[in-house]
Amino acid sequence: MGTLPVYRWRLAPDGYAARRQLRAAGLRPGGQDVAAQLERPRRRGRPPLVAYLYRVDRAVPVRPMTPGKRAALAAAMRARRTCPECGRDAGYCIPTSLGMCVTCAYPGGHQN
Repeated sequence: MGTLPVYRWRLAPDGYAARRQLRAAGLRPGGQDVAAQLERPRRRGRPPLVAYLYRVDRAVPVRPMTPGKRAALAAAMRARRTCPECGRDAGYCIPTSLGMCVTCAYPGGHQN
């Protein structure tokens, strides 16, 4: 196996896509190896940012969500929204920095 072709940021040829781009198109790499990489230069002596690219023509469709996976995902999200202090659904994911909903963390209101 040779070295990967390297392209500058935003200059990759058509037919290549990063994982997020594949996902947005309803595709996944499907076991294929990385086909190329993008490098975005950075300043002040830092190493370049690298994004790996996959061939779009070899990508396969994303597997459909099964009822079991959908239920497991819903339960996990419900657990992230449930406050361990008051037990209510906060309507948002509880910040890990607080460990509880904002109402329980700041009972008298948040003061700056």
